[in-house]
Amino acid sequence: MSRTINTLAKALTIMETIVANQTAGMTLTEIIERTGTPKSSTHRILSNLLNRGYINLDKESGKYRGALKLSALGSEVLARFDLKVHMRPHLVELHRTTEHTCNLGIRNGDTGVYIDRIESQLYGIRLFSYVGQTFPLRGGGLGKALLAYADPNEREALIKYPIEPYTPNTITDPDKFRKELEQVRAQGYAIERGELIRGVMCIGAAILGAGGECVGAISVSFPSYVEEDRDLERDIEAVKRCAQAGSAGSLSKA
Repeated sequence: MSRTINTLAKALTIMETIVANQTAGMTLTEIIERTGTPKSSTHRILSNLLNRGYINLDKESGKYRGALKLSALGSEVLARFDLKVHMRPHLVELHRTTEHTCNLGIRNGDTGVYIDRIESQLYGIRLFSYVGQTFPLRGGGLGKALLAYADPNEREALIKYPIEPYTPNTITDPDKFRKELEQVRAQGYAIERGELIRGVMCIGAAILGAGGECVGAISVSFPSYVEEDRDLERDIEAVKRCAQAGSAGSLSKA
């Protein structure tokens, strides 16, 4: 059994390595050097992958590339992909770690929509959000996480004009908001302090697809006074771990 699992792991490593170098292609020697798999095992695995139609071999250059069958499999997964189902275990773990209200949201045009949430039992207050409720993208940890990784043209269309403030902390100036989104991308998370609702903080992070596109975002929300009593960095790291665990890039590292 362990031998079978080991062979499968080698095959997946080889296939992922080939696809990661799809443009240039890879020779047998390059694959062996990159993966560290013995020549005999590599040759056998490549032969099986060729026979099953998962890779192609250019006989003139001797280079292997991923075949369209992989794309077909990916399209089938995407067509039936349910972000809420996929992220639920990660959201549960985030709630267990932080005990904050945890949210999962997606972008729908020029607004965001909550598609899942777990309510905190602490603090004695509710944070007035529910599944199906819309929220602004111009502010808030969840909205900023979604916008930071949006298509640049679509993002610019949403932030090029000043907006009316929701609270005194709302970032109304487009230039300041652009810089805020740059910071979100640089640090891997968004944070807000009462930009949408007075006295409520939020930490959000984007969930990224295989091409680096934003497919959704997660966040934790809690009263502002909690910041003084907690290690905020611990909550930030928990949010980032949750988003990374749910992002496509993590699947190849699992």
